Amino acid sequence: MVLLGLFGLTGSKSNSDPATWSNKKIDKWFAKKEWSGGWTVTPDASINKREFSVSYFKNKERWEKAFKFLKNNDLSKLELRRYDIDGNNLFATVSEYISKNEETTKFEAHRKYIDIQYVISGKEIMNIAPITTVKEVLTPYDITKDIEFVTVTKVVNYNASSSNFFIFFPGDAHRPGLKDGLNSLVRKVVIKLKVD
Repeated sequence: MVLLGLFGLTGSKSNSDPATWSNKKIDKWFAKKEWSGGWTVTPDASINKREFSVSYFKNKERWEKAFKFLKNNDLSKLELRRYDIDGNNLFATVSEYISKNEETTKFEAHRKYIDIQYVISGKEIMNIAPITTVKEVLTPYDITKDIEFVTVTKVVNYNASSSNFFIFFPGDAHRPGLKDGLNSLVRKVVIKLKVD
């Protein structure tokens, strides 16, 4: 009986740990969108669902606060500045800029923070590459700014607009803010969620 009880406890623990879930179970959890807190913008297909599910359950309170911020604010009217949601554990920056040319923009990567990036208005191209494809480090990692600039060997382009949002984990090198056709005005919110 004791052994059965122990096996039962172990089984239920692994069942609640998304790192042990099947791809089918992760897809089902992701598709239900209970994690979004009612924010209706579509997650981009580029998001690593397994990494997201593991991070979400590890820091559920932070993720819930992040999506609550996105849902409960009129992002088109927020001042262009930093918003502390939970101090340095979770904050948002709203900015406006003219989308850039590919040749003047570098791939960036972070180690301490996950990015949630959402184009509030306008449109841009986001380049994403696995950090494993880094060819050269252009600017070494700055621990204060949590950023390094790199070149990569493999690039995938994604369209970003007000209809979708992106999540970049430390394993994702990314080059956001690229022009989609013509250089144009973009308004964006980036939420930085600290990795523990």
